[in-house]
Amino acid sequence: MIWLKDPHPIQLNHTLVNELQGYGIKDYAGLMPGDLFNWHLLSTVKGLMITVVGGFLVGFGTRYAGGCTSGHAIMGLSNLQWPSLIATCCFMAGGFIMANFILPFILRL
Repeated sequence: MIWLKDPHPIQLNHTLVNELQGYGIKDYAGLMPGDLFNWHLLSTVKGLMITVVGGFLVGFGTRYAGGCTSGHAIMGLSNLQWPSLIATCCFMAGGFIMANFILPFILRL
């Protein structure tokens, strides 16, 4: 028995479905597409490189910014710290760039 699980498939906007199909994503059965999040992809060279490079960038960014995204966004902003505002804006800009420019390029490789 699984609690709080919606038995219906996730409903996506048709424009988003077309864009995702252009990237090769066709599995919408769960919250995370099986075409991106599975053990088979992790065992490929591309998947391993994305994981290693992504992990390095997260660690580098955390060290460089003086804390993680949650720490800056929640604690730093609630204390009205100027460096946390700058770091949070940079995190958001980096996420936007990654999601809209870099990730589509990677998925097309």
